[in-house]
Amino acid sequence: MPQSLVKNYIHIVFSTKYRQDFIDEQIEKELFPYIAVICKDFESPALQIGGYDDHIHILCLLSRKMALMKLVQEIKAHSSKWIKTKGPQYENFFWQDGYGAFSVGRNEVNRVINYIKNQRQHHQNQKFKDELIEMLEKHDIEYNEKYIWD
Repeated sequence: MPQSLVKNYIHIVFSTKYRQDFIDEQIEKELFPYIAVICKDFESPALQIGGYDDHIHILCLLSRKMALMKLVQEIKAHSSKWIKTKGPQYENFFWQDGYGAFSVGRNEVNRVINYIKNQRQHHQNQKFKDELIEMLEKHDIEYNEKYIWD
């Protein structure tokens, strides 16, 4: 085949370091579009970005030229540096080291978009820890809770 044809929808999830509540509704209005630009710059357009005070969800179309790990690393590095310029309350902002990433079938894209859009409402009823464990189990990913939360 003379060309590479790829379409990988990826749902990425990661939290702030120690799950600190840094992502308030005010900063997310700037943070989410900023992350969308990073995704676009790495040829992995974001279809939806959302989150809650201590974590973020990104649904993107992963570039055929980009390793997932590299994309997440670039998103975290650039957004962390940027957010620290937004005021003294963000001086100690960091993302956690790890992340979760889940493949999304074409028929599930709209459901995931709506899920990500409604994170603030969703987290009135479910904690991030329970949400992440549910995602890991749904995707049959083995995990050790000690390394997720420590």
